[in-house]
Amino acid sequence: MYTTIENDTICAVSTPSGVGGIAVVRVSGPEAIGITDRIWRGKSLREAASHTAHLGEIVEEGSNDEPLDQAVATVFRGPNSYTGEDVVELSVHGSRWIQRELVNLLIRTGCRLAEPGEFTRRAFASGRLDLAQAEAVADVIASSSRSAHRLASSQMRGVFSKNISALRDELIRIASLLELELDFSEEEVEFASREELMRMAEELLRRISGLAYSFSTGNAIKEGVPVAIVGEPNVGKSTLLNRLLNDNRAIVSDIPGTTRDTIEDTVEIDGVMYRFIDTAGIRQTDDMVESMGIERTLGAVGRARIVVWIVTPDVTADDFKLLATDLLSHLPEDAKMIVAVNKIDKINGADKTAAGSVDMVANSEIVQEILPANTKVVYISAANDVNIDELEKSLRVLSGADDGTEADMIVTNARHYEALVHARESLLRVIDGIQSGISGDFIAQDLRETIHHLGTITGTITTTDILTSIFQNFCIGK
Repeated sequence: MYTTIENDTICAVSTPSGVGGIAVVRVSGPEAIGITDRIWRGKSLREAASHTAHLGEIVEEGSNDEPLDQAVATVFRGPNSYTGEDVVELSVHGSRWIQRELVNLLIRTGCRLAEPGEFTRRAFASGRLDLAQAEAVADVIASSSRSAHRLASSQMRGVFSKNISALRDELIRIASLLELELDFSEEEVEFASREELMRMAEELLRRISGLAYSFSTGNAIKEGVPVAIVGEPNVGKSTLLNRLLNDNRAIVSDIPGTTRDTIEDTVEIDGVMYRFIDTAGIRQTDDMVESMGIERTLGAVGRARIVVWIVTPDVTADDFKLLATDLLSHLPEDAKMIVAVNKIDKINGADKTAAGSVDMVANSEIVQEILPANTKVVYISAANDVNIDELEKSLRVLSGADDGTEADMIVTNARHYEALVHARESLLRVIDGIQSGISGDFIAQDLRETIHHLGTITGTITTTDILTSIFQNFCIGK
């Protein structure tokens, strides 16, 4: 599909389609500067220094007609460019007609239209980026929140790749010691103490498992943390959704069963993107449509990373336990929960946020006995904007956005996760082999498999199919 290894020069519009103030057309390849100079009226680009910008006009080669447009040409000479090749970026006015005519002019002068992701693929082929960094480029472009952008930017800078490479280098060192033993098998020389091998293998397993486990958090931050808002009818689910979104997205009514389907919307709060799902109230009902809505509610619970369970201060312990049993039967194993005691403004007494003022949630033993570990309990009034900031803080903590101090060590890419899972499986076989006392050549083979899987993350080991699968999902121009 791609012609990276050929000596052709490619071009494409690198800014989004549509009309804007300016558009950027990128040209890359061995003839990028020469081809662009042939349609350029202004200072010779062939003589221009790298990383310099020049004002001029776009004209048909050999024509005295009026120029297509006034433009700024920015010259980057390889290998110090994005692709590692000579690159020229032409900034023109954002007219779709100008963009189309400029690309056609470049093609007539000797360029080829770039394939999706071909500029980044050339950056990978020239060693400017490894494969994990190249994939992070697409994630940076697609990031929709500060947390997602931070993760993608960190990985694009290569810190994640360095950690993977360090793990791989350690595995290579262990494997080399084992394979050295095979060369002296007749002398029964042991270059690697089995106790030391076990210690190193277990440490590597811990680190690889931690990275694999982080994918759940990373993927949620990247795609938006799914949060299901659940509870009985008329506890304030739709009111809370509207408050969190700062919009009247859901209908609010005193009539039970108003919400009969899930309502979903996204919003960024404190740098994290959330996908809030307002659901039908959970109760016993003979209404077929409402029953279908309740089934969808339980389905939303099963897909959620965080469940915000809204109760009111007058809920009884028995009702709480009954509802909890139903919810927990659908809650994913790694999901978190917030119990939001709503309508605290209706509690009599001065201290409306004290646990003692709420007859069920006050019983911490009930909460600890029934709900998942680290369940948060907050006291709010969605209608009157009381303690909503406390709820938002709890959402951030449970989202995992603050886990650890190195955001770059959170895995966000499904391909990386799959490779880490395979690496973990082969490393478990290594540990099992050491414990069983099997021959070093079998242990070395499993180590080589672990090394192979980690190598596919950064592209140290790759195939044409993998590259095609990755870069065909990029936009043209990147």
